[in-house]
Amino acid sequence: MWNFFEQPWTLIGIAIVALLVVLTVRDMLSEKRRWWLLAIPFLIAAAGICLDVFVKTDLEKVRSVLNTGIEAVEQENCGAIEPIIAEDYSDSYHNSKAALMQHCRRLFSEPLIAKNKKRPPFVEVSGSTARIIVVVVAHFDKRSRYASLGKPFVMVKTELRLRKDDHNKWRIHRAEVLEIDTQPMSWSAVR
Repeated sequence: MWNFFEQPWTLIGIAIVALLVVLTVRDMLSEKRRWWLLAIPFLIAAAGICLDVFVKTDLEKVRSVLNTGIEAVEQENCGAIEPIIAEDYSDSYHNSKAALMQHCRRLFSEPLIAKNKKRPPFVEVSGSTARIIVVVVAHFDKRSRYASLGKPFVMVKTELRLRKDDHNKWRIHRAEVLEIDTQPMSWSAVR
């Protein structure tokens, strides 16, 4: 079934079709010229815009978590990363959220990232879980040790697993590094 919450702009298309129908009916049947008929397409269009503005779907919330994480890494801000990580976080290298945050603080103790460019991610939401595969091109800060080695950027492919918590917020409960510069890698390569 079509989900208008996922595609609210479809209602704009329906509003245009409704406007054409109303104008045609008003033109062909002069006794049907009612002022309120013209309001129908505009109400449909307004409903589509309101859905887009006021209703946040799970897909939009998951994408927001991803964007928050990418921006926090770019700003080297562990404080912004911590709220989007689940308390029961674990991955193949970090056995807890505390271990991940310690790794994060160690990485960001010196200049590292100048900017990130995200490629369109693969996002799959299923009930209260979500999976994201994202490729980010991280451009190193000129003062970082990687830039001094002649490496201006790195392309990292990561898989994130998210879950809704008890407060209906999406949090990352697992993150795995899949590739670095198109070479299969894991967390142990991120030092």
